[in-house]
Amino acid sequence: MDLGLAGRVALVTASSRGLGRAAAAALAAEGARVVLCARGEAALAEAAADLSAAGAEVLAVPADVAEPEAPARLVAAALERFGALHVLVANAGGPPAGRALEVGDEALRAALEVNLLDSVRLVRAAVPPMRSAGWGRICLVTSVTVKHPSPTLALSNTARTGLWAWARTAAADLAGDGITLNLACPGLHDTERARQLGSAAPGSGRPMGDPADFGKVVAFLCSEPARFVSGAALEVHGAATP
Repeated sequence: MDLGLAGRVALVTASSRGLGRAAAAALAAEGARVVLCARGEAALAEAAADLSAAGAEVLAVPADVAEPEAPARLVAAALERFGALHVLVANAGGPPAGRALEVGDEALRAALEVNLLDSVRLVRAAVPPMRSAGWGRICLVTSVTVKHPSPTLALSNTARTGLWAWARTAAADLAGDGITLNLACPGLHDTERARQLGSAAPGSGRPMGDPADFGKVVAFLCSEPARFVSGAALEVHGAATP
């Protein structure tokens, strides 16, 4: 299937490793020109080198999307280098584990900043050039917890469910502009985050997804054939929920 992504310009945040890197690789494999960003410069440079070696056009921009001005700077960098922005994949690491009555105000504020407001700012920055192009695809990488809250991930449940509510309403506002807005909601995948939470420990008995497969799901949501898929929260969890 031709996903219609050849020559498109994609910005993928938190893309030096894990699911973000997998999404960037899948988009690049479809011929998209990719802007990568991450806080760690060494890992970012390695990811960019790998994609470039595979034949992709890549721009690597060190950035912390938790800084309020970072989204506008990333979009400006994409426009300066490639002259357009067609695809946004907003990805961010998850907050620490914790139960609802045990997490404090500061932890909640931090989770809302990173896992809700950062993505909102990225969307607001990306929409103007997409409207100018008359074509846009936005995919917010969240978690299966937006539909199946985990009792030990109260911070993620709260912030990401809030983002889902915001995205569902924003998708309707963008429907007439040729721009889709969806969520990709991963369950357990073989990533550093899963290992930090202990979910990927040997003998855990829980099935794990391949990040590369998840990246291809993101690429589809960002494709031309997915033009009538908007306002959706697509669960990618292999039928296993928290």
